[in-house]
Amino acid sequence: MMAKCFSFSKTYDRWLRFSYSWAGLKSTTTDLGDGTVMHCWIPKTYNPNKPNLLLVHGLGASGMWQWSMFISGFIERFNVYVPDLLFVGDSFTTRPERTEQFQAQCLAGVLKAQGAKKTNVVGASYGGFVAYSLAAQFPEMVEKLVLCGAGVCMEEKDMEDGMFQVKSMDEAVSIMLPQTPEKMNELLKVVLYKPVMTIPTCFMQDFIDFMGTGYLQEWTGFLNALYQDRKMSNLPKITQPTLIIWGEYDKVFPLELGHRLKRHLEENAQLVVIKDCGHAANGREAKEMYEHMKSFLVDPLLSPKKANQTKGQKVH
Repeated sequence: MMAKCFSFSKTYDRWLRFSYSWAGLKSTTTDLGDGTVMHCWIPKTYNPNKPNLLLVHGLGASGMWQWSMFISGFIERFNVYVPDLLFVGDSFTTRPERTEQFQAQCLAGVLKAQGAKKTNVVGASYGGFVAYSLAAQFPEMVEKLVLCGAGVCMEEKDMEDGMFQVKSMDEAVSIMLPQTPEKMNELLKVVLYKPVMTIPTCFMQDFIDFMGTGYLQEWTGFLNALYQDRKMSNLPKITQPTLIIWGEYDKVFPLELGHRLKRHLEENAQLVVIKDCGHAANGREAKEMYEHMKSFLVDPLLSPKKANQTKGQKVH
């Protein structure tokens, strides 16, 4: 019998906790009542002279894991909040709702409890659906919005029309919520444009074990709710300035959905396409993504001429 691998996931998680704390954040849980508790990293010391920034993660690992590459740059300029969505980490609910709208309401509850009345919001993939819903339901709370590879403009019929690589929601769930190393390999091929080095099976199994499979049913519910009866005609048109970032070769949510969202939001949005990038950005693509976010969130004093040149045109 082969000895169990050293748990890289546990070690990395401990290191991330230390680094987030070192950066000036602290881990908190907020009881929203009615059986709902949300975990969030919040500033140890709130700086009233800094704007606020909420980073909403996608499927897979916790917010802490997913935003680790970006945190050091943002922490200098913002009061940063990194929540875990429901059924990730220490966030959970006993209520039956399984929609991005309910996830957004829970995030609004956390922000209100922490006294953050206004915030900029970045949402990646599934987190982008939640971020968009937050901006639509609580327009007074959201100043600017960044959506990274979030197919909020998709419709249920898009799957029937062959837009996606998968042919059914069951197939999508089996890939997006991998329960075996084989499915994890499949997921990596879907979300990354360039092949990654071979990852030992025991490391992938360690990651699956560490993240846990206890909430598979709940997350299946959230994914099904994204697609079911989804129509563009039901998508609210938000008015906040919005930056849409998309990977050129996104296989999860094809780039056409980014163009569709730009058309939907018209002059309130600009679209940036990251060249040679899939659904997930890593390495060089993550640096480029951060630079686009920073220029949009931090440098609002663009001259009108420069703003007109860049709006909707920043396409590589």
